[in-house]
Amino acid sequence: MQVLVDADACPAVIKDMLFRAARRAEVQVTLVANQYLRTPPSPFIKSIQVPAGFDAADARIVELVEPGDLVITADIPLAAAVLDKCAQALDPRGNWFTRENIQERLTMRDVMDQLRSAGIETGGPAPFSARDSKTFAGQLDRFLARHSPRPSKPE
Repeated sequence: MQVLVDADACPAVIKDMLFRAARRAEVQVTLVANQYLRTPPSPFIKSIQVPAGFDAADARIVELVEPGDLVITADIPLAAAVLDKCAQALDPRGNWFTRENIQERLTMRDVMDQLRSAGIETGGPAPFSARDSKTFAGQLDRFLARHSPRPSKPE
């Protein structure tokens, strides 16, 4: 099991949580972005830089993801592709993308795109908050407790 991160738009506070979780749970965390990302030195943390281009990072994540993996993304089409590969997707605000809600989210995304294309101001997401951060941390901890191998204890 690994954690893949759609890192271009991922808040820094979420990346920091993921770095700490990688070391604590001894689980591989891979950030994928179209720009260079500095990561702390750790055998459990790496970054992959993809060429600039529409959805290049998303395509790489879909290529890398395996059943049982966790992908951190706010990108709804990417989340749908991850679910199709029998992996799990969590947004940086701590909300799960599921088989039960992904179609509704895709439909709402398309409606909002159509409204914006028609010149209607739809606003954007609320600013990222401390509450979002706390919700994400709780969901990540629960996932790792259920899915990651237990770190070995020194003898």
